[in-house]
Amino acid sequence: MPKKRGPFYLVLSTALFILLVPLYLFGEGRKEEIGSLKELIDRYDSTRCRECHGEIYAQWEKSHHARPLMGMDGWIFMSKYLKEGVLSVKSPQQATKANFPCAKCHLPQLFQASDAVAAELAAAVFRDDKKTVSRLNIGCRICHQDRAVVHGRPEKSALYGNRAIKDHEGLPVKKSPLLKDPLFCGQCHGLGPNLEFENPVQCATLYGSYLHAYLPGGGSQTCQDCHMPGRDHSSLPNFNDRAGTSARLRQALPLEVETLGYVFQLEEGKHQPLAVVKTRITNKAGHRIPDG
Repeated sequence: MPKKRGPFYLVLSTALFILLVPLYLFGEGRKEEIGSLKELIDRYDSTRCRECHGEIYAQWEKSHHARPLMGMDGWIFMSKYLKEGVLSVKSPQQATKANFPCAKCHLPQLFQASDAVAAELAAAVFRDDKKTVSRLNIGCRICHQDRAVVHGRPEKSALYGNRAIKDHEGLPVKKSPLLKDPLFCGQCHGLGPNLEFENPVQCATLYGSYLHAYLPGGGSQTCQDCHMPGRDHSSLPNFNDRAGTSARLRQALPLEVETLGYVFQLEEGKHQPLAVVKTRITNKAGHRIPDG
């Protein structure tokens, strides 16, 4: 007679249930992809926060976090990548999320969307639709929910801040110590090399230089101390503000110049004016410059 295998299959099915159900419940087994570019924009729209947090919103609106797909003076920086080189496509309909490795930091919410959304975004880039592309940004929800915790997943029914606020309008706010930690910024400003992509990218190494040079050299300030003093959400520098950026760079990279002028007599009656110029630039920033 064949052996009864009921208990074995019962144990196996129970084990699979225990392993797979948590994945299903927490989104690993079932991912609800965002299906359209409009849905992606609407889900991460920060204008709803402006009514109560007007000053913070105005600060953020001037920052580069508000236009992460836009370069200086309002050009769409992904345009060149999609039209030339290894990431390029002949038509926007061919684009998938694989053509947007920069989105890992510049638009992380794109990886919650389908490839059809990536194609829609590519179409907007191809037609130089700055109005649409500028609405895709690193807004309130990215920082105060998606990236607010590193161990475990953020709760979709809560926001995160420096303190807990139970009666916060909309969603309750939970305390996250990460928001004050340089690691919070390092999640984007220091990733790489990003080997998970078909064409790996290496962009920002700023957080690495902060950890490996600034801190061992006796530095004690955080990214937030320098770039968000008083919780200023404009997150300086604003590279479109050329005068302000120049002033900030002069402070971070002071230049000392010493000169010595003299006259060299080549031969009798013939003199050559010469000068010795010595320069010294000291990096007083908390990281290498330039970086991302």
